[in-house]
Order: sequence, then structure tokens, then C-alpha cells
Amino acid sequence: MIRVASIKPAGEWTGQSADTITLDREDRHRRRAAMTGANGLTFLLDEANAVHLHHGDGLVLEDGRIIEVLAEPEDLVEILAENTAHLVKIAWHLGNRHLPTQLMGDTLRIRRDHVIEDMVKQLGGKLTALTAPFDPEGGAYGHGQTHGHGHSHG
Repeated sequence: MIRVASIKPAGEWTGQSADTITLDREDRHRRRAAMTGANGLTFLLDEANAVHLHHGDGLVLEDGRIIEVLAEPEDLVEILAENTAHLVKIAWHLGNRHLPTQLMGDTLRIRRDHVIEDMVKQLGGKLTALTAPFDPEGGAYGHGQTHGHGHSHG
């Protein structure tokens, strides 16, 4: 099976892709996986460490062909606030719950979760449901991953 030789970040490769692979957030965080593109091209991602693939990244195969990574649209909610300080307060509450959050400048995006949505409303945030690619902030403990961090700090 042909292997991925390197990964080029979105915007750093040009030309026509040989195929595309559409993955949700979890599937874009991988170390090793056999994958099949939309047009049937099968290839192997085999990295030394887990990588987080972003929408638009190019997987360069051993023969030079490129597979374009597409982020699968997911059910999300966009959060607006009165001002930056208000948005920071909401972001703090989301981070305190280790919730994957995409920072969009003057808005935040999270996956749909009625409990969290109720919390954000109680904090005064304005919510808009949408379907879009989800690429949350990686945080200090992993690229796009928030699990694995306990609170037993020594």
C-alpha cells in the first residue's frame, strides 16, 4: 500500500489533488490509519507520533500525488458575546470543562450539547446553530484533543 511521505499544511501546496479524504475532528487526529479517498485511492498514514490534520492539508504520497484533507461538517453552535471580556468569560467556563472549542476571533464554536448550550445562555451568550467543519484549539495537552488531563497537580 502506498504511504504518506509528508504532510503539507493548508495553503502550502498547490495544484490538483489526486483524491480527497473527508474526516471528522476525531478522525483527523491520527498516528496510523489505512484510508480510502473519495475516488477510491487507498493509502497508509503512518507517523511516528499522532498528528492533527486540518481542513485543506495535503497528504503527499510516496509517488508525489497529493490527497486533500477535508473537514467533515459537524453540528455546531456558534457563540457570540456582548464584548471581548464577556467572550473571554464564556471561553473560561468552556475551558474549565475541557470542552473542545474553536476560536473564531470574535466568536467561539463548540459541538452541539444542550447542557453546555444552557450554561452559555445563563452566562448571557447568544447561540446560533450551524453545520460546519470543526477545528478546535489544541490546547496545552494535544492538538485538538482535550482528554488526558487530570486535576491531581502535585
